[in-house]
Amino acid sequence: MSKKVIYGIYDDDDVILKAVKDIRAKGLNIDEVYSPFPIHGLDHALGLKPTRLAITSFIYGCTGLFLGMLMMWYMMIEDWPMIIGGKPNFTFVENLPAFIPIGFELTVFFAAHLMVLTYLIRCKLYPGSTETSPDPRTTDDMFLMEVEAHGNEAEIIALIKETGAVEVKEEKIA
Repeated sequence: MSKKVIYGIYDDDDVILKAVKDIRAKGLNIDEVYSPFPIHGLDHALGLKPTRLAITSFIYGCTGLFLGMLMMWYMMIEDWPMIIGGKPNFTFVENLPAFIPIGFELTVFFAAHLMVLTYLIRCKLYPGSTETSPDPRTTDDMFLMEVEAHGNEAEIIALIKETGAVEVKEEKIA
């Protein structure tokens, strides 16, 4: 079964943000907004739930901290204990201040790198993904709003033009 989608193309981020608010106020559902950069407040205007990416970042950071401390404990205390600068390595707690820089660096490393991978997977932007933008100009300087039509195409087109769209397109999607 095919569905009909109306695309409104805008040339200003403030205009599309106001358009999203106006169209949602009329009771229409906006499927997606494509933008070349993040627009502050767009997620609230679209009615999206808050993201859980911060929780995953915290978990990734804790994983990095744990693995960093485990690595330092194993290397410096268990596997090859050495007296460096007159400081004996008998226990983990006695040497904790020396382990803090490595722990911090691995916390940031794991959080940053795993967040990039999570973001790319979540947004389906990984290599080989078939997800594409309906209009290639959205990666440069244009903004696109996607609204699914259910027999009310004329109303949606008029509303999109009224909110400041520079171009409106209709498309059937299988």
